[in-house]
Amino acid sequence: MNKILKYFILTIAALIIIGGFSVFFNDFSVYAEPEFAIPRLSLNIDEAEGPEEISTSIEILVLLTVLALAPSILIMTTSFTRIIIILSFLRKALSTQSTPSNQVLIGLALFLTFFIMAPTFDSINDNALKPYADGEISFEEATEKAVKPLREFMFKQTRQKDVALFLNTIGEETPKKLDDIPTRALIPAFIISELKTGFGVGFLLFIPFIIVDMVVASTLMSMGMMMLPPVMISLPFKILLFIMIDGWNLIIKHILLGFN
Repeated sequence: MNKILKYFILTIAALIIIGGFSVFFNDFSVYAEPEFAIPRLSLNIDEAEGPEEISTSIEILVLLTVLALAPSILIMTTSFTRIIIILSFLRKALSTQSTPSNQVLIGLALFLTFFIMAPTFDSINDNALKPYADGEISFEEATEKAVKPLREFMFKQTRQKDVALFLNTIGEETPKKLDDIPTRALIPAFIISELKTGFGVGFLLFIPFIIVDMVVASTLMSMGMMMLPPVMISLPFKILLFIMIDGWNLIIKHILLGFN
């Protein structure tokens, strides 16, 4: 019985080896072939045959430049700058170190920016992007109509003193109307106006939390606990105060109402 089982096992092993060699030598080319063709990409630069092709190339170049500068445009020409400054000051006032994290603050600032800028973006889309995509207006007209709603938003938030600073620097006369103010002077004026407003709100945020720190520090000194860090004791009280007054609701409400 053992010999029969041994011969049976040897026969099965021999069949497996023979079958493997036959597959390897006979069908190797089949398995080596790729199942799909790898695409080949090519980029050709030819001479323009007319002014229309040159104009199209310039438009593509301008669009790529705008996309590359999109983060800077989003930060410097929208409400993002003021919002992120206020949220950063709030975290400093609470003394919570990295809570909320930078990712949370930036994400909240971005979504608030999209909410505040929604009417402006809708106007740009309706008056500039859609007509240009449908071929109703030229690229130059689309650019002018896209900048106009953004300029209107920045004018509402910019102080006249800041605009006058840049106009005087470049030697421009006092304009009689807002349309005469160049965008290159409006954007930096808008940025420093937003910085001033953000720092002003940040100062107001510090006042109640500084009072809590002073009360806790004076209490510890009166009890003779001068070696105990006051920040460690005041932190829970500041968080409790912020929760009791529904601080996030008040801060976000102030931010939204701060933009005209």
